[in-house]
Amino acid sequence: MKTIYKLSLYALVALLMVTSCGKKKAHNKTTLDDTVIPVKLVDVALANATEPIKASGLISSLHEARLSFKTGGIIEKIWVREGQTIRKGQLLASLNLTEINAQVQQAQENVIKIERDLRRVSNLYRDSVATLEQVQNLTTSLSVAKQGLQIAQYNQGYSKIYASTNGVVVKKMMNEGEYANVGVPIFFVNAASANDWVVKVGIADKDWTRLKLGDHASIQLDAFPDTQFQAIVTTLSQGADQASGLYQAELKLNTQGKKIATGLFAKALINPSIKQQLPSVPVDAIIEGNGDEAFVYTIENGKAKRIALVIAYINNQRAFVQSGLTGITQVITDGSAYLVEGAKVKVVQ
Repeated sequence: MKTIYKLSLYALVALLMVTSCGKKKAHNKTTLDDTVIPVKLVDVALANATEPIKASGLISSLHEARLSFKTGGIIEKIWVREGQTIRKGQLLASLNLTEINAQVQQAQENVIKIERDLRRVSNLYRDSVATLEQVQNLTTSLSVAKQGLQIAQYNQGYSKIYASTNGVVVKKMMNEGEYANVGVPIFFVNAASANDWVVKVGIADKDWTRLKLGDHASIQLDAFPDTQFQAIVTTLSQGADQASGLYQAELKLNTQGKKIATGLFAKALINPSIKQQLPSVPVDAIIEGNGDEAFVYTIENGKAKRIALVIAYINNQRAFVQSGLTGITQVITDGSAYLVEGAKVKVVQ
């Protein structure tokens, strides 16, 4: 009997403890539900704004060229080296002209022979010995032979490479004694003037639609970390690159007297002149930001209401909102960090 009594006593104590805890929790819940959190409101602003476009690319020359021979052959002489400054019209390389000169000589001899034959047949035609058809055939043959001579002389002239502009030899792809195929680049050259440098960047289609020629950009070069360069959009491609899917834009660079070279890495911040009207709120009102997704609180029937947003961009401590604020005129700033959905709030000044 004594053992049974002890067990009953323990059960009663445990039951009282559970009941007491339950009442305490219920009391706490009632206290939390009745709490009113003081907050401050701010108006949602609507203004014309534009999101800067971030892009990156490489420096290149506005006038760059890959120079090659018109005809194939053995490279006899290369007159310049990589990195050398060149002037327009300067001889850079030449082929061995033995075969090409022979072709020109052959074409010249052919023209001379047909001219001689035509004179003889013309004299015979006047004496009624040759026919008109023979004269006409030789006249046609002479015209064809002269055109063949022009082709041979043209190829002879383009068996040497001359600089197309003042600039620098960026790269030399072949050496003396190698066989150069028709049209295969031998040199990569670019202009060296301070006004001949551009930044080539790739931009997405949604950004391409917002750009116009003449829009300004700020350029940061890794080679000059303490200098901010200015640039202007001078070219916008009308088709996307098939490999990357991006549209290419060229930004003409103001070098500010700095020494620039092809291939320098550049970061661009382009400011489109085409603006869009977006609502904005202070950054302090944003909670739980994740990428371009975030939340704010507004007041509905005296309680906090959580609103999901898509952020377009942030500028000067204001978040410009792409979507989510339709019909919302005010959001909570001070006190938003302590709120949950449905919490009671009181607006204070």
